[in-house]
Amino acid sequence: MTYPDRGGADEPVLSWRSPEGVAHIRFNRPGSLNAIDVAMAKGFRSACQQISEDPQARVVVVSGEGRAFMAGGDLGAMRDDPQATAQALIEGMHGGIRILARLAAPVIASLHGAVAGGGLGLALACDLGIAAEGTRFNLAYPKIGASSDCATSWALPRLVGLRQALEIALLCEPVDANEALRLGLVNRVVPAASLQAETEAMAQRLARGPREAQGRLKRLLRESLERTLEDQLDAEAASFVACAGTPDFTEGVTAFLEKRAPRFA
Repeated sequence: MTYPDRGGADEPVLSWRSPEGVAHIRFNRPGSLNAIDVAMAKGFRSACQQISEDPQARVVVVSGEGRAFMAGGDLGAMRDDPQATAQALIEGMHGGIRILARLAAPVIASLHGAVAGGGLGLALACDLGIAAEGTRFNLAYPKIGASSDCATSWALPRLVGLRQALEIALLCEPVDANEALRLGLVNRVVPAASLQAETEAMAQRLARGPREAQGRLKRLLRESLERTLEDQLDAEAASFVACAGTPDFTEGVTAFLEKRAPRFA
């Protein structure tokens, strides 16, 4: 493990890895609904970097302490020098998001309470999202006279389509968990009391999967909207052939023929 086990109680971002290979990034400013300040943004990027250097991290779970996942940026922290503070916040958060997007490990957003502003962008930038009943989503930026950050403008139209994305962005109406599921903003909605258990079950299932194949599939899907069909076919062919040379492929084929569950490395 290349990062401390869970970290100190007063750290703005906690990071740790379970023995099963599930790495956790947990925002830890519950008194501020995990609103992003400069320390949290830097802590997030640092946690992402540490996880990227950990060969045992097979899945990443991003979550929030207290009553909310993340209520967006800390507006109080921006009052004195808004441009410089905004730049520092964005550099940290965007740096972390770039790292998570490049990881072979699937990234799960475990969501509850408020998911607003940069919190919404981060949630959508993750590969999968699971939300507790009662979760509320809101883009929120126009309410403070700002455009978006944290990849929100990249992810939102890809998930819901341009016209729906514009409505969500410009009207800033809150979206509840069930509507978020219908729109494709999250993959699953579960009872609030079951969020942690359901997130862990999803993470453990992914952690048992073939790491290289999952990473390649994640990359293919993320890059598909930027390629032509011909280019995507070439990328798929190269990726599949590369997977066919791995021990996990051999194990997967053998397990299929022997009618048993595979045991990937």
